Amino acid sequence: MNRRSFATTLAAGAALSTTAAAQTLPAKKGRLKQGVCGGVFRGSNLDFDGQCKLAAELGLVGYDLVGPDRFPTLKKYGIVPTLVPGSSKLADGCNDPALHPEIIKNTLSLLDAAAAAGAPNLIMLSGNRRGKTDEQGIENTVKVLNAVKKAAEDKGITLCMELLNSKVNHPDYQCDRTSWGVEVCKRVGSPRVKLLYDIYHMQIMEGDIIRTIEQNMQWFGHFHTAGNPGRHELSVDQEINYKGVCKKIADMGYTGYICHEYTPVVKNAREALLEAIEACTV
Repeated sequence: MNRRSFATTLAAGAALSTTAAAQTLPAKKGRLKQGVCGGVFRGSNLDFDGQCKLAAELGLVGYDLVGPDRFPTLKKYGIVPTLVPGSSKLADGCNDPALHPEIIKNTLSLLDAAAAAGAPNLIMLSGNRRGKTDEQGIENTVKVLNAVKKAAEDKGITLCMELLNSKVNHPDYQCDRTSWGVEVCKRVGSPRVKLLYDIYHMQIMEGDIIRTIEQNMQWFGHFHTAGNPGRHELSVDQEINYKGVCKKIADMGYTGYICHEYTPVVKNAREALLEAIEACTV
């Protein structure tokens, strides 16, 4: 090969490498597996198929809070249903004994569907306090989780109790502090009962995000993101240092998913997602 041919070949190879790099978007480059919730597509006019197509194009691998009717579309684009909903309503949840038969029935049915689709997690919700003390809420929640934990263990699916803020978005919700959720997990004592640590919600309730993650990672099975205040994009206008938070999560050996759950208000869906992906790529 002469010098000119070599230079031409080298340039062509570089161009191919550049194209390949462009196709490998930020979500595929980092140590964390990133996904989405439906809210990130608000205002985009994309149907569910279009949402999955865009997510796949950007290298995202999970989609939270969609039920079995949408699993075929996720499969079409190679996306995992990372967090299956439906065991109970947000305000009417595990802390209400009157709802336990319904929650147990729903959870067992969803575990079957989740297992068939390869979904790793199923969301659980504490429900509102409605006058219950912390101890009463914990005892009631532990009872219903004990009733379904064996099925979750057998199916290899993690039941994730979601931590939500009761200060701004969900007044009276009981699982609104890490310590409450951790106590539930300790009493249930199952490797398949953990917490969904929503970084946005816990920034509002507790702050001290990195230290909390460092001290309690064994109890966290899933993560959500959003910018605070406002639950919007992960932009420089919000207060959470997602680069630092995600570095701590990755450094601790977390192998689950972190899914974006914001509503874009400034950028379009694609630009906001690229921004979120970059913020969480470590």
